[in-house]
Amino acid sequence: MTDQIPDLQSAVGSQLSSLYKIHLEHVTQVYQKAARQAGKDGILIASGALKQTFLDDQTYPFKVNPHFKAWLPVTDVEDSYLLLRENKKPQLLFHQPEDYWHLPAQDPTGFWVDEWDIESIKNVSDAHNHLGDVRDLAFIGEDVQQPKDWGIDRINDETMLDSIHFNRAYKTDYEITCLAHANNIAVRGHVAAEAAFREGMSEFEIQTAYLSAIGHREQQTPYSGIVALNEHCAVLHYQHYEHLRHGESSLNSLLIDAGANSNGYAADITRTYAHRSGLFEDLITAMNEAQLTLIDTIEVGMDYTKLNFLMHQKLALLLKQFKIIDMSVDEMVQKNITFNFMPHGLGHFLGLQTHDVSGFQQSEKGDNVAAPDNYPSLRLTRKIEDRQVFTIEPGIYFIPMLLKQLQQTEDASSVNWSLIESLLPYGGIRIEDNIAMINGQTRNLTREAFTQL
Repeated sequence: MTDQIPDLQSAVGSQLSSLYKIHLEHVTQVYQKAARQAGKDGILIASGALKQTFLDDQTYPFKVNPHFKAWLPVTDVEDSYLLLRENKKPQLLFHQPEDYWHLPAQDPTGFWVDEWDIESIKNVSDAHNHLGDVRDLAFIGEDVQQPKDWGIDRINDETMLDSIHFNRAYKTDYEITCLAHANNIAVRGHVAAEAAFREGMSEFEIQTAYLSAIGHREQQTPYSGIVALNEHCAVLHYQHYEHLRHGESSLNSLLIDAGANSNGYAADITRTYAHRSGLFEDLITAMNEAQLTLIDTIEVGMDYTKLNFLMHQKLALLLKQFKIIDMSVDEMVQKNITFNFMPHGLGHFLGLQTHDVSGFQQSEKGDNVAAPDNYPSLRLTRKIEDRQVFTIEPGIYFIPMLLKQLQQTEDASSVNWSLIESLLPYGGIRIEDNIAMINGQTRNLTREAFTQL
């Protein structure tokens, strides 16, 4: 599968060239408006710098400033800068040091370069020399001392960032195309991971198969993939890759939460598989149907918090139908029993970052609505609008810590503990799709990618 990925990227690159110019115009308007609100005419954006590990000469994997890659698909070059001034062509100060220890970045190419004034710089001092008078500039980046030393006085201004972040929730056609392509790449990995699971591979081997299929190094993925077998599926952000291969009789389940990047935009997909037919596989099927039914109910103007509540109702119905809990759906939700089986939120914004910004933000002014008390891990409280992209990721988990807490409540007698005991070795289920709202309709980027493959 890996040899097909460059062809995919080439085809998408051709498509993107006609969309990028419109995207650049949109981003320019958003950032210039924010700069004016901060009392400035221009913005300097840093790509970021390499960070050295403690007491060593190695560095951590580089992660680009998301504000930098919002403008152009350069994600792997440190110590570069974007210089944006009104009525001037945007300028890229592109870091190409003289270095025989490491390979410097090659001259930029691609569908986007004609829209930029690109200047090669050998070091940070070179960048400073290109700036001229900095009194009209605001700065966005992690290293706040450097712009201070240069004389920039408006650094990561909160008013400016609130405005930019709020508007980042609305994706251009360019961005949605990148997100769809990221899903296409990630789905190749998910298909390879399922095949490895069916062959009895270890978590480490499944992760290796996934990365090979998507053509990414691990540090190029938008987040560290979760590859969990058996009871590890109950650990929401499971962080290890065991080398252990389970025998046929002891291999129960796989939960893989893994994504991919395309031009700096992320896919975030989760699938769960059973190794054999039975109750757990039936639960997966039921959860899949509940997720798709929920997606069908999504409308522009709907409060995402309400969508999260509706999913808990569906989870309660599932718990009742499978005779896991003997209680009415309304009572289960009212008593927050379902939280013990799904303690995370239904989803989050998706884009330049896996958990994209402004999920709580209600306006450009930065006023927020927090997650409800019953669902404190919910990452999104905004109303659903056109051009937003978000995840829908319901789950049902058998987490010993939460089950122990439930067992100590007055509702413990309503729980079928022997049935839960039989499900503990399977861990849990999560099914996650990436949804774009287009002209009042949901577009399921993830299901599209599986169908196309």
